[in-house]
Amino acid sequence: MCKECGCGLPGENPVGIDAHHHDHDHGHDHHHDHDHPHSHTHSHEEEDHDHLHGTAVGKHRILEVHRAILEKNDRLAERNRGFFRARGFLVLNVLSSPGSGKTTFIRETVRLLKNRLKTGVIVGDLATDNDAQRLRESGAPVVQITTGTVCHLEAEMVAHALKQLDMNGLELLIIENVGNLVCPASYDLGEDLRVVLLSVTEGEDKPLKYPPIFQSAGVAVISKMDLATACDYNRQAALANLRHLAPKARVFETSAKTGQGLDAWCDFLVQQHKALKTRDSLSA
Repeated sequence: MCKECGCGLPGENPVGIDAHHHDHDHGHDHHHDHDHPHSHTHSHEEEDHDHLHGTAVGKHRILEVHRAILEKNDRLAERNRGFFRARGFLVLNVLSSPGSGKTTFIRETVRLLKNRLKTGVIVGDLATDNDAQRLRESGAPVVQITTGTVCHLEAEMVAHALKQLDMNGLELLIIENVGNLVCPASYDLGEDLRVVLLSVTEGEDKPLKYPPIFQSAGVAVISKMDLATACDYNRQAALANLRHLAPKARVFETSAKTGQGLDAWCDFLVQQHKALKTRDSLSA
């Protein structure tokens, strides 16, 4: 996962909405040990920097900051969560591998909820705003985060994106995460529900191959059910694997193309929003 692999190239700045914002300028001739979310922190001096690139030779010291990275993100996620609660938003963090039908699923969800829940969308992608353009067809306000080489969204990115989102009257916020079943599992964005998609074209054992993200799911959506027969999809095996990895997750079997399962899914979201409002009013 990103807390171990350090995705993103050192010194490379993602483009788009301030994916990584720094309030200071720094050169390379001093010690630095700040909480940068996507790089191992290096402590070095010119006299003590005698390593050969691409080899194990040298005195280059690497300080691990994995814990600090996630602690900072969790802190910012709680800040987001407080903001969402104050606004009365139900917030979904929607995750999947590339090609699972995530964008189409979200677009059809927004369309069906048009007269029931006013919805806004934040979209994360490494490059292009193609998904954001497709989602704007639903009529919802949409903000794009282009992450460059960073393979997940973080709480800070979401906070910056919110500044550009028309939140007037919003009741539901859907965050479409970067297509990836590994790195996003570690990053809380402040959401109420983590929704993980599994398409019938990906294989029934997908949850077994990527357990952390399915274990963290509050909802599991099986997508592209219209292709189940063509893919020789084993429904019983898929459901068994989901129950094994995510026994508490609510499962929906859907097809954005035919509409299968989408009414039940949208009813569920309306109920969740009502429950959120009730909970907030009782705690006020």
